[in-house]
Amino acid sequence: MPMMQSRRRFLTTLSIAGAAGLVYAPRALAAEGALETTTVRLANDRSICIAPVFVAEELLRAEGFTDVRYVDTPAVDLQKALASAKLDFALLLPFQLGIAIDAGEPITILAGVHVGCFELFARKGIRSVTDLKGKSVGLKFAPPYQLSLMAAHVGLDPKKDIHWVTDPALKPMELFAEGKIDAFLGFAPEPQELRARHVGHVILNTGVDRPWSQYFCCMLTGNREYVRKYPVATKRVLRAILKAADLCGSEPARAAQRIVDGGFTTRYDYAIETLSDIPYDKWRDYDAEDSIRFYALRMREAGFIKSSPQKLIAEGTDWRFLNELKKELKA
Repeated sequence: MPMMQSRRRFLTTLSIAGAAGLVYAPRALAAEGALETTTVRLANDRSICIAPVFVAEELLRAEGFTDVRYVDTPAVDLQKALASAKLDFALLLPFQLGIAIDAGEPITILAGVHVGCFELFARKGIRSVTDLKGKSVGLKFAPPYQLSLMAAHVGLDPKKDIHWVTDPALKPMELFAEGKIDAFLGFAPEPQELRARHVGHVILNTGVDRPWSQYFCCMLTGNREYVRKYPVATKRVLRAILKAADLCGSEPARAAQRIVDGGFTTRYDYAIETLSDIPYDKWRDYDAEDSIRFYALRMREAGFIKSSPQKLIAEGTDWRFLNELKKELKA
């Protein structure tokens, strides 16, 4: 069995690197300059939607990284782990980024990777976000920034109009499945599980519903010191993850099998559903800076941050690598 798994991993490495066009000749890599480090630590928050990070493992090795580590990190702790250099890179949500940069955390946003993570499920009789007034809503992010912005967008007062259930110990998704709360905001694999169990119906999907579908959901962000100290490594990490995003979009079955074989998830059915539904092909077309600007405005209006969009962009972003790679990785 170990020999079979080793062979499968070897063949997967070749097929993924080949499919993504990342088997560079040594001369091509040398032209960029030598890697300043061959180690990179990436976040694993057990969310299927960040599949490009997992698929990128073999691509990172093709880029010259010999020590690729995945550090288990709860989604709510990602920005702190990144800022404290427990991680080098992570995919973070715009509202997480806004809070972190506003607080002066040393992180740098590099690119948008994909659109659409969240799906809002509700019980029968609730047809829109507006109908959540006076209702109980569960999710595993506390404070509930994302859904608060959604509620405010339709005229609700998130603090007064919604009863939030965010304590993980209460298991909000199970409470929703048992009919004890009215709605639940989830991201993969939670929506896939709720559909498999025939629980509730979707009233908002950030992958298809405007304005949320017009902006990035997950954005690659680096520890500021790593980005400053290791620019060649940073560009290669970004290239590998963007190529992995292309692969997730063009060959979701192959990418889904890769993350199952890699032990990042056990459910191929949930993985293929997630990768088939999420738009992984928008990183060339959407404006990453515009996504930060959009969320920053909404968060400032809601009183979550004090910084202006211009300040967040000036202090917390670096688009040099993305702009170079957009020219290099033309469709």
